Amino acid sequence: MQSALNREQALELLKRYNQEPFHIQHALTVEGVMRWYANELGYGGDADFWATVGLLHDIDFERWPEEHCQKAPELLRETGVGEDMIHAICSHGYGICCDVEPEHEMEKVLFAADELTGLIGAAALMRPSKSVMDMEVSSIKKKFKDKKFAAGCSREIISAGAERLGWELNELFEKTLRAMQSFAEN
Repeated sequence: MQSALNREQALELLKRYNQEPFHIQHALTVEGVMRWYANELGYGGDADFWATVGLLHDIDFERWPEEHCQKAPELLRETGVGEDMIHAICSHGYGICCDVEPEHEMEKVLFAADELTGLIGAAALMRPSKSVMDMEVSSIKKKFKDKKFAAGCSREIISAGAERLGWELNELFEKTLRAMQSFAEN
């Protein structure tokens, strides 16, 4: 798997369609999480591809939320992004905004971790430290059970993502937290 874009080009493309700091930060978080997972799961040779997919996964969300994962292929093809990356990017919206099913392990990881990074990020902001560095899985489990907390983060998608990977929720929570801690600022 190889990206047609280097990181600088991918970041420039992301910023062409996204200006909100929240959306850019989310993209950077998912990029880091996907890079960590690539290395953790034995796909280190494809880590740049995984990370680029994470960085660009919501490329169309800010400007075209009603066409999320439907506008993305057009935007990506214009810059020479290959069909394998387009499929991977769109697969995170399976069953919500598109019918591109996550097939490869990388796509399943993106599907599962995307929503979860939002929940973990929101939980971190509630901590005195405002950081994931001192967070434990028990905190994530507590926030996950509270449906009113970060209500926009779908617990159903997170659960379905863990199931697609063949993981228990605790395993997904623990790995994604470790991934976020691997690049978080203290």
